[in-house]
Amino acid sequence: MALSPLVNNQLATDSRSLDNLKLQAGQKDPAAIQEAAKQFESLFMREMLKSMREATMKSGMLDSAQENMGTDMLDQQFSVQMSGKPGGLSDLIAKQLSRQMGVPETPAFETPSTLSLGNRMSGVLPGKSQGAAPASATSTTPVKTTASQAAFVQRLQGAAAKVEQQSGIPASYMLGQAGHETGWGKHEIKNANGSPSYNLFGIKAGPGWTGKVATVTTTEYVNGEARKTTAKFRAYDNYEQSFQDYAKLINQSPRYANARQQTGSVVAFANELQRAGYATDPSYASKLSKAINTTQQLQRNQPWRGVA
Repeated sequence: MALSPLVNNQLATDSRSLDNLKLQAGQKDPAAIQEAAKQFESLFMREMLKSMREATMKSGMLDSAQENMGTDMLDQQFSVQMSGKPGGLSDLIAKQLSRQMGVPETPAFETPSTLSLGNRMSGVLPGKSQGAAPASATSTTPVKTTASQAAFVQRLQGAAAKVEQQSGIPASYMLGQAGHETGWGKHEIKNANGSPSYNLFGIKAGPGWTGKVATVTTTEYVNGEARKTTAKFRAYDNYEQSFQDYAKLINQSPRYANARQQTGSVVAFANELQRAGYATDPSYASKLSKAINTTQQLQRNQPWRGVA
């Protein structure tokens, strides 16, 4: 749902361009709410700059329509550049909108359009980082972490980094999702004899699966209500196979085509996975974003960051 810089600039000067954004935000999409908040802040900043200029005394010697137009365009650019900063007015607006709509707040209110203009236009993703997340994808807000989360990430970092090199999916995204799906290793799917299935992502064994299977009781959401059900899940020989199978699913299934185009943004990636139906939990995107941000915080703070 990322808007182009041109649309952002238009929103700073033309309130009619907000109509579509308001409609999207009204659909309870966290990414749209964040973008709407940013644009409202941009409009506010532009009006503030306009008022400040009007309050400034002018000599009148150089006043002209061309100068006024140039000044207005400059204010437009300033308002866009000053909006959407962490801890700014847009965060407060987004939080208020989320509360009013009953939408779970996403960490740091990260904007989907975090790739640079050059990258988005050319389709080039940020360079791989041996397991560390792209710089543009990380949250600047500190996340509280635990010893068990650190141990989980450290234990699987090598396998995730190896699969990142093969697939292009950031290791932090895979580790965060694995952490969320397994309760950071506390609730991994087990075989009937109690041995590990090595299934970190809750991938079910569909009709086309010919490998090993683990049958367990799980929670599914039907019409927003949690229900217990028995399901068959894929089983592997080791954790690296689990990462490989997950990456294959994301990169090769048309269902997740939009998600694999959003590896530059934690929030956008999580939202696209939820839209594609990866999980039935209505709050899945918000929970997944938080888990990925937790992994990125651990990667930034630990000496084993990026070690394969």
